[in-house]
Amino acid sequence: MAGHVYIGSFTSAGGRGLTTATVDPDTGALTALGDTAVVPNPSFLAASPDGRTLYTVSETEPEGAAAAFSLADPAAPELLGAPVSVHGGSPTHLTVHRGHLLTANYAEPGSVSVLAIQADGSLGGMRSLLEHEGDGPNPERQRGPHAHAVLTDPTGRWAVSVDLGTDSVRVCELDDATGELEIERELGLRSGIGPRHLTFHPAGGHAYVINELDSVATVCTWDAERGSLRPVAETRVLPAGAEGENYPSELVVSHDGRFAWAANRGHNSIAVLALDDIGESLELLDTVSCGGDWPRHLTLDPSGTRLYAANERSGNVTWFDVDPATGIPKQAGSLDVPAASCVLFV
Repeated sequence: MAGHVYIGSFTSAGGRGLTTATVDPDTGALTALGDTAVVPNPSFLAASPDGRTLYTVSETEPEGAAAAFSLADPAAPELLGAPVSVHGGSPTHLTVHRGHLLTANYAEPGSVSVLAIQADGSLGGMRSLLEHEGDGPNPERQRGPHAHAVLTDPTGRWAVSVDLGTDSVRVCELDDATGELEIERELGLRSGIGPRHLTFHPAGGHAYVINELDSVATVCTWDAERGSLRPVAETRVLPAGAEGENYPSELVVSHDGRFAWAANRGHNSIAVLALDDIGESLELLDTVSCGGDWPRHLTLDPSGTRLYAANERSGNVTWFDVDPATGIPKQAGSLDVPAASCVLFV
């Protein structure tokens, strides 16, 4: 039986908004069912834990928003109420955390918004706004804070926000009663590195930060009891001799923790990385073509056997069969999706 996939895109660049597709479980092939552009620039997507509600950012300035869609009919997402302001510009990422929706707002000053989620999955009002502080050495990209991602740690206790402008990762705890986020710890990474996104090892003891302003992934240990990250290594995600500008966008880890893949915008490749037994070191094995231009997002299908890339500038989503022995992806198909930015399996 075919499942459903949701693809976000930039309507401001010719995208169709939220695209619904089916996925063939035998081949991984995507077939588009329809689009809705009721929310501008739904560039990043997340689902409720029960899979009944889809949440999107609306990446707009000077003020962005978030929206909820019912998946009662998974083939036809239905908007639940009007989009809700996040009181920050250009939200780029979001997550469901302890019954709330959190968004990372990129536009200066970078911030994290906390929105209420109602019993029916729709969004309530704004509960709090945590404004980041600081800057970095890059005069064009780091004049102030730029929150680029927010996610829940594997225990569900901590909200972790990644800030490209301040070269730092903040670990926060949410007060369920007030909706306030309190910073527990802030990890400073190498100056000018431009952290963008973070993902955890399936065993939970390590995390990996993909950095946009330097083509490296940072390996960190993660102490869930204390909410503490500690950087221990960096690995370049481009081959030796690679030239030209490159801005890594996403890193995902295999379900068994043996491999990781990073998207390279500019080099237009997917870096294949091997992890050691405990996940504390990364080794670049190879790079393969992303099958398009400007891969903004990568994700694995639920089985972990296929990798999907949203190629923003070429306007397509490509999928790859992953060799379980080597981790090398081999392209198996492509679907035209103008200004594609995110792929989500629900």
